Amino acid sequence: MSDEEQGALRNTIYKTSTRSGRRMTPGRRLLYRVAIPVMLLTFKLWFLMTRLVRVIGTEHLEAALARAPSLVPCYWHQHQLYCGRFLLDQHARGLTVGWLISPSVDGELGAMLVRRLGGAVIRGSSSHTGARALRDYYTALTKDNVSPILTPDGPRGPRFKFKPGALLLAQMSGRPILPMAYAASRAWLVKWDKFVIPKPFARVVVSIGEPVYVPRVIDAAGFEALQLQMEQRLKALYEQARAALD
Repeated sequence: MSDEEQGALRNTIYKTSTRSGRRMTPGRRLLYRVAIPVMLLTFKLWFLMTRLVRVIGTEHLEAALARAPSLVPCYWHQHQLYCGRFLLDQHARGLTVGWLISPSVDGELGAMLVRRLGGAVIRGSSSHTGARALRDYYTALTKDNVSPILTPDGPRGPRFKFKPGALLLAQMSGRPILPMAYAASRAWLVKWDKFVIPKPFARVVVSIGEPVYVPRVIDAAGFEALQLQMEQRLKALYEQARAALD
């Protein structure tokens, strides 16, 4: 089975071409297959040049997995690199994490990379197919025991604003949200959200918070309060990681 077929999962309703009309040609597929080993080597070398000195709160991950085989990892978009890497390394604990990746030709490179790193691929677009994406997150979470990673401020922001998707998914599924953050002693901050890329020889601390279970029944005011609490919790986890570096 090809990488493209493996990444399709259940989401065959999605179009596989971009808005520009690009298709997965043999030449493009060959280019992607050449690019993937280069990207993997780059990641490996980069991680070798940084040092994860401490992980705070692994007992919270273990407690969540003791109650259910999957959960909803949640961290700001800027913390994707090291939080994602840590989660990919948790196979021994029975955790399989997944990412939502566009079903278009443009998304296929990312899908191939995630699969090579040991993650699961959920094909969809949070920007253009939000309800479908939530449905596919739910299927992955409850039927496939994949823990779909959600960045609540998303790739488009607003930065550090907790959108409701993770809370809705946790409410629907009964699975917990696992809040996370990381801090690096030296880092480049890029793009609109100050995306964190640790510099070579940086020290890194990952901080994991207590699992959050969302009530099945909650009114609008309670839901908004929970969003604010989650914003504060993610910020507090970052401060905890930052303090541990000092």
